[in-house]
Amino acid sequence: MNEIDLKTKIEGLEKAIAEHKDFATTYEGTLKQTKQELVDLHKPEITPMMIDEIHSAVEKAVEGFDFENTDNYEFEFGMDYDGKVHVESVGLQAAYELTDQIVTKVCNLFKEADYPTDEDNTNEDNE
Repeated sequence: MNEIDLKTKIEGLEKAIAEHKDFATTYEGTLKQTKQELVDLHKPEITPMMIDEIHSAVEKAVEGFDFENTDNYEFEFGMDYDGKVHVESVGLQAAYELTDQIVTKVCNLFKEADYPTDEDNTNEDNE
């Protein structure tokens, strides 16, 4: 092969690689979408109105939380070289209470379904 043939072959291979990258990108996108569809397959459906109600319930729970109560936080202090004290970090200690308020507000939007307990299922299997 001469130089022209090699350059032509290189260009052809580069074009083939570029085309296959496009296909690979398409397949990767389709694969990602299909995996998400599999994850979503058994999820219960929710209406846009219900999403708005959940958003509102979470918003009310967060607004009802006392963020100004310093007992809800843990502070770590540090000292600068010039003797000034500063707060290095602040940790929310009442995360459970905030989470509980949010869950309570959201759960109040729903009626709890009656499902047999695990004990009821094992008794039926034994009969």
